[in-house]
Amino acid sequence: MSADEMKKAAAAAALEEVRPGMRLGLGTGSTATWFVRLLAERVAAGLDVVGVPTSKATEVLARELGIRLITLDDVAGLDLTVDGADEFDPNLDLIKGGGAALLREKIVAADSRRMIVITDESKRVETLGAFPLPIEVVTFGATATIRAIADAARSVGLSGALGFRRSAEGDKLVTDQGNWLVDASFRQISDPKALASALSRIPGVVEHGLFIGLASSVIVAGRTGIQRIDRSPT
Repeated sequence: MSADEMKKAAAAAALEEVRPGMRLGLGTGSTATWFVRLLAERVAAGLDVVGVPTSKATEVLARELGIRLITLDDVAGLDLTVDGADEFDPNLDLIKGGGAALLREKIVAADSRRMIVITDESKRVETLGAFPLPIEVVTFGATATIRAIADAARSVGLSGALGFRRSAEGDKLVTDQGNWLVDASFRQISDPKALASALSRIPGVVEHGLFIGLASSVIVAGRTGIQRIDRSPT
């Protein structure tokens, strides 16, 4: 299978978890887009579900395809979120935010009973960090916030280049919430929980792309088929 075919296969496997009447979190990114498209086919055939999009791009796509949308303010929690990931490790901890939607993605995932992550085999790693960690920051005092991020990283034994993500036009990329993104090239994050805690204490950091303990399962599509990995009971 090609990479795109693997993404579609993972999305199709996740769709088997959807039941009539569910309230769904709809992820962002190339793999999540396959899930939205396949879900829309089921909706057109009569499946009754509602969705909460995690980005403006997903909202536009879902509306175009006829999926009924709500907001988190309309319901008391979601049944299931299906989203992609930029990396996942053996603990099912994730790096997300390559699609610049990490803040909404984390809010939606945290409000869901379950989160299923759909990926292709290239996203599996032993240690998070090869993919630059996205960190969403407020625009006020952003340079000071970057200095604080570097200090926080050093406090847990990490270092690496920190840079603003840029748009295609070369400007600082602005997220759906009006913030900027800093991409941190830490390479190997040996203690994701410690880094997540350190980053969360910085006033200018709105959110970071470390998703710790949120994924219930990861569905991985590889050239030899589909593998489902469930979180071990704690």
